Amino acid sequence: MSKKRKKVIITGATGLVGLNLLTLLDFQKYDIIAISKEKTKENLLKQINSKIKFVCADLSVYDEKWVDFFKRADCVIQLQAQISAPEKGPYIKNNILSVKNVVLACEKYKIKHLIHVSSSVVISIAKDNYTNTKKTGENLVAKSNLPYTILRPPLMYGPFNTKHLEFIIRKFDKFPVVLFPGDGKYLRQPLYVADFAKIIIKLLSKKPRRKIYGIIGKEKIYFIELIKIIFREKKQKKIFVKIPIFLFIFLLKIYGLLTGKKPFIPDQLDALTAGDLFPVTNWEKEFGIKYTSFREGIKKSLESKYCTIKNQ
Repeated sequence: MSKKRKKVIITGATGLVGLNLLTLLDFQKYDIIAISKEKTKENLLKQINSKIKFVCADLSVYDEKWVDFFKRADCVIQLQAQISAPEKGPYIKNNILSVKNVVLACEKYKIKHLIHVSSSVVISIAKDNYTNTKKTGENLVAKSNLPYTILRPPLMYGPFNTKHLEFIIRKFDKFPVVLFPGDGKYLRQPLYVADFAKIIIKLLSKKPRRKIYGIIGKEKIYFIELIKIIFREKKQKKIFVKIPIFLFIFLLKIYGLLTGKKPFIPDQLDALTAGDLFPVTNWEKEFGIKYTSFREGIKKSLESKYCTIKNQ
């Protein structure tokens, strides 16, 4: 007699972590309900695996229509987050209200394990809307009575990504010159998203310990070097021109006006240049997952059919 599959709910399933997680999950073991407000991503989810049940919902609004899907769930993986926005409202909705509502839904149906993906920024020196609301969201989980695991990842990269490193790569992909804000010497500890997704999968078979884990990349690399490595792996020669941050912001605004595409916002640049250095724990031993070096992770990303930064 076959073993009963676990029912797993993934909120924010169409983001970077969610999509990579879905490509790695064993659908013989799990029944997956993917919740996202991005209706346009439903076809992509079905391409990844036709067994995924997609639910389109705004989690910042408590609604029994989506809450009922939590009934008899074994685990909830909470991934939804607002990464960038020109004003504070979306951060409050997606990093605080949505977290509060998911916690309420988990409490209602006595979920056995809530895996909450927070961020390393909660211990950052930055004081922007993203940092502040992620702190509040994490506290909502930590102060609940739920059996939980909280994960704090840093800057992540990999297939499906359309933000962070990939944002800069796409902007300068077709030009020989790359304009870089400031001196570019902002230390980063990047993490390959597949490593993080594998940790989440490991947690699906573990009992929650109401514990917080910092899952930080083991390398310390200047941000400008990260970008140079990516272009080298893409076999593109670039000239890097460092310009003052205020000029970089001005040029991005001009670019946005001319193209209609949303540029960086000041908060994102503040976070970029914050200069945080996060403590690295031995999560490899804890979860039995081998760390993927940045160069190796970029190679794997470029080889993936879901890569967003291949040469055009």
